[in-house]
Amino acid sequence: MRPRIAKERSNAGEPRVEKILELVASSKYSVHDLSRCQAREEDEYYRLNMPFELGIDFGCRRFGGERLSRKVILVLEEERFRYQAAISDLAGSDIEAHHGDYVVAVRKVRNWLSGIGGFQRISGARVLADYEDFQRWYLDRQRADNLDRGTPACSRA
Repeated sequence: MRPRIAKERSNAGEPRVEKILELVASSKYSVHDLSRCQAREEDEYYRLNMPFELGIDFGCRRFGGERLSRKVILVLEEERFRYQAAISDLAGSDIEAHHGDYVVAVRKVRNWLSGIGGFQRISGARVLADYEDFQRWYLDRQRADNLDRGTPACSRA
């Protein structure tokens, strides 16, 4: 259980999609949050990376052989049925709504992990406290490396 993202390796000679394919194929569990797949301003293109990665994950699960057929996927969205306007093929899937609140999103992921078994059950409050500690540590690390871009997006401080 180690969170992974394509940005963990910085090599312009390696196509990002190759990193994503490798990460998806090597992960037993996947979490996809579709809530940011919308334009923020008029005439702005909305980002489709998360739905694209979710599609790769579904394809990997279906066509990746015995080991990958057991992948477990969680899909999050701000509102429960909003995704259907853009990705109607997900109709009938269990989508968890977080209403734009990272606290709810963290609790949904914690509950999902608890429900699939094999994980130590810890309280949602502890997960949130650990997450906020991580956010502070990460910001301090960014500042130490002169990469500070402001406070973390999910910070309430």
